[in-house]
Amino acid sequence: MKKNILIVISLVSLLSANELDGKKIFETYCWGCHHQTAVAFGPPFSEIAQKRTNEEIQAYILSPESMYKAFGYKRTVMTKIDLADKEREAIAKYILSYKGK
Repeated sequence: MKKNILIVISLVSLLSANELDGKKIFETYCWGCHHQTAVAFGPPFSEIAQKRTNEEIQAYILSPESMYKAFGYKRTVMTKIDLADKEREAIAKYILSYKGK
C-alpha cells in the first residue's frame, strides 16, 4: 500500500514539474513593465485579461510590432520576447487568471 502511494505521489510531482509556472515566467520577463493589478509602465494583467483572449495575448507577446494597430494602440513599446510555445501559453494563462480582479 505504501509503495502505491509513493508511486502516485512521484507521478503527480513529475507531472507538476513539467507544467510551466506562468508566475515565474511573469517575474522573469514581464514584471519590469507590468504588474498584476496596478498600472506600471504597461497595463496591469487585470486590465489585459478583461480585454483580450488567450490567442490575442499570445499573438501580442509573439509579435507586438505587428499586433499593436490591431489592438487599437497608436504605438507599442513592448519588445518581442522570445518565449517557447509552452512558456507563452503559461504566461497567457497566468494573465487570464486575473480576469475579474
